[in-house]
Amino acid sequence: MPHTYHNFGHPHPDISAVERTIHQHIGWAVDGKNRERLYSSLADNEELFFFQPDTPVPVRGIGQFREAVDGFFMRDDFQAIRYELHDLRINLSPSLVTAWFSCLLDDFNSFQGRPANWEKVRWTGVLEKVEGRWRIFQMHFSWGRNPDPGGRPAEGPSEQCLKRNSP
Repeated sequence: MPHTYHNFGHPHPDISAVERTIHQHIGWAVDGKNRERLYSSLADNEELFFFQPDTPVPVRGIGQFREAVDGFFMRDDFQAIRYELHDLRINLSPSLVTAWFSCLLDDFNSFQGRPANWEKVRWTGVLEKVEGRWRIFQMHFSWGRNPDPGGRPAEGPSEQCLKRNSP
């Protein structure tokens, strides 16, 4: 018997609620930039934490996240188009109060009339059930490194930075 419940062979009714929260979080801007939908999917305190692949520092706390939403996503020149989740895997703890997920995310947007997409981004997160509702407390977004057609590992941003800064 598996230790956790999950959406790939050991189901539990709460898994569908966790999945709805994940979609609610990533789909809020496609759904008319619905802030209520977004914020109801997150920890509403300073425990919220996540890394993104295109920013040098993590987001720490709901206050910092609200600033980012207002300063970027709510701008008229940012438009969410659609998103897709691939291979979404959800686990639920035996205590039924903690869940975690992983997937590949395709997030299609435009900013100032140009594509601003995240494609094949690895997305993981941790949720906790608070007062009967699932809320995201931690997330990590990252780009994977895929080999080039010649079979060599692709050069990632860290290697490019090292080359620029080496003597």
